[in-house]
Amino acid sequence: MIGVSDMAQTGQAGGEVYVPKSQQVWRAVVNWLGFFVQMILQILRGTPCVSQVLSYVGLLSQHHHLLSPSSSSPAFKPLPAVELSLQDCDDGAHVSFQNGVCDGPLADHHHRIKKLTVVLDLDETLVCAYETSSLPPVIRTQAMEAGLKWFELECLSSDKEYEGKPKINYVTVFERPGLQEFLKQISEFADLILFTAGLEGYARPLVDRIDSENRFSLRLYRPSTVSTEYREHVKDLSCISEDLCRIVIVDNNPFSFLLQPLNGIPCIPFSAGQPYDDQLLEVLLPLLKQLSIQEDVRPVLYERFQMPEWFQLHGIPVTGSTL
Repeated sequence: MIGVSDMAQTGQAGGEVYVPKSQQVWRAVVNWLGFFVQMILQILRGTPCVSQVLSYVGLLSQHHHLLSPSSSSPAFKPLPAVELSLQDCDDGAHVSFQNGVCDGPLADHHHRIKKLTVVLDLDETLVCAYETSSLPPVIRTQAMEAGLKWFELECLSSDKEYEGKPKINYVTVFERPGLQEFLKQISEFADLILFTAGLEGYARPLVDRIDSENRFSLRLYRPSTVSTEYREHVKDLSCISEDLCRIVIVDNNPFSFLLQPLNGIPCIPFSAGQPYDDQLLEVLLPLLKQLSIQEDVRPVLYERFQMPEWFQLHGIPVTGSTL
């Protein structure tokens, strides 16, 4: 018969000591209490980020994909909307935007450089318009049910009626989602210019409706465009500014800026069949915010879009494609 002392000696010789279940439970409780104490200390020192919290509980390696950004637009890779880094900054400083106003340690740099000029196209960039009589009812119904802002307009046509009077066209206009907020925020850090290949008789009353706050400092219509060997109605930015470092043009038709390919931002065309389009606020606005803090916008735009090569692939040699 083996006594209690013999059992202890046998257990020690085997390297194992019997521990009652109650003690195991208490040890687990103490370990968890220690974990929560560490968490509280971390919070007192500074609130931990999500990845730190996951690492404390051993889940970061398994669930890091939950922190990855959502898939981007097929035409643009959206940039961070809250914090944008300066590409030409060596010390890793950052600039953030609050309500469209530059803030942070590099705010002084932002104020020292010349204000950005943003040139915006009209049709299929900010709005889409249809002759009212030819607008398919299903498109109108779909757009209205989705909450797309719209209005009807009377426009003077270049055609004449049989008595020589100007012909009046009735047009239904749909605003691209987020248009008013987009114009408001852009006007806080950039000069806005409208440049359309449309005729003034059509475009002027339309722009009056979407720009009731007069945020556009200049409006340019078809007579301000130029013809080239390859395309007509090209928008030459040199008629606006000789300094191309701080001017960009947003247009759904890339051929509009073939004379200054390094200053162009090609955007996805908008139509009433896309009532949930988010390009203005989710894609273009963050990009323009980033450009507003660059001394020269062209290197950023070239790296992002490589428009000179795009034109060459379409058989069009471009000028102004070197910095």
